[in-house]
Amino acid sequence: MKRHLYNCQPGCPVESTLQIISGKWKAVILYHFIKNNVCHFGELQRTMQDCSRRMLALQLRELESDGVIEKTIYPVMPPKTDYKLTAFGKTLIPVIKSMEEWGNLYNQRIIAKDDVSAND
Repeated sequence: MKRHLYNCQPGCPVESTLQIISGKWKAVILYHFIKNNVCHFGELQRTMQDCSRRMLALQLRELESDGVIEKTIYPVMPPKTDYKLTAFGKTLIPVIKSMEEWGNLYNQRIIAKDDVSAND
């Protein structure tokens, strides 16, 4: 997929970032790479049960194509494949960690709201 360079107006750098990490599963995949360093396809699939095998393969292929992850295939039977962040991919760690922090904050807010509603 051809990527665009957004350098024409305010907000464009955000669009550039989003075109790399957007997609239902890419940020989640990157989160797993940050937590585990190296991930095998099967492990990712077991961890991300709502993501189909086809979608996982597509998202991994796009991340690899964008230079964010690298894929290693081992010549064994059955085939073993693992993935890890590239040096360029590691520059996304602060972005994904910020998303994790915000998600935790949001989840705490929802839990607090539910607790208040339960007490009404």
